[in-house]
Amino acid sequence: MQMAPTFTAAQKGKTPEVTGAPAKALPSLGPSQLGGLYPQWLTNIVMVKKANGKWRMCEDFRTLNQACLKDTYPLPRTDTMVDRPFGYEIMSFLDAFSGYHQIRMTKKNEEKTVFITNFGTYCYNVMPFGLKNAGTTYQRMIDVVFREKRGRNLEAYVDDVLVKSKNLEGHLDDLRETHDTLLRFNLKLNPAKCTFGPASGKFLGYLVSARG
Repeated sequence: MQMAPTFTAAQKGKTPEVTGAPAKALPSLGPSQLGGLYPQWLTNIVMVKKANGKWRMCEDFRTLNQACLKDTYPLPRTDTMVDRPFGYEIMSFLDAFSGYHQIRMTKKNEEKTVFITNFGTYCYNVMPFGLKNAGTTYQRMIDVVFREKRGRNLEAYVDDVLVKSKNLEGHLDDLRETHDTLLRFNLKLNPAKCTFGPASGKFLGYLVSARG
């Protein structure tokens, strides 16, 4: 499908703090995730200040998303996933480290993610947040990675993963199996957002436990 390139005018009227924020955000993405180029596609960035005072750089992909067909790959039913921990006495809650950024963009689609900064134009070499089909693309990957574990001792909704076990000994085995699977596919977790071993916890916005 051929899509017409879209250009977006550079934003004006930003404060000096916001104007300088991309210089701090770009290095955190890593050199493997960005590359300079002369674009046919172009979009603006939106700088969002996080609670810790650091900046998160977001891109306004609304126009690009309007030109993209919707990926109809189904996401799991959250009500079913929340009910499945019933009867499991011990759990661990895992969160991927910049999950979407662990998926490489195809070369032909990298230029569609070009964005403007005061320091030049850049594109993503990895899948950024905000793309129309990013969630379903990640879910498809996760379903392949954990196809032998899903429903048995693990639930996974996009980048939120729940490991569930009947007892502590079994849980250690399940965590080891999950760890080996993540290593095999070179996927990384965010330890600051992982919780290991509680009898209950929040999953997809719901409190889950052995009681359901």
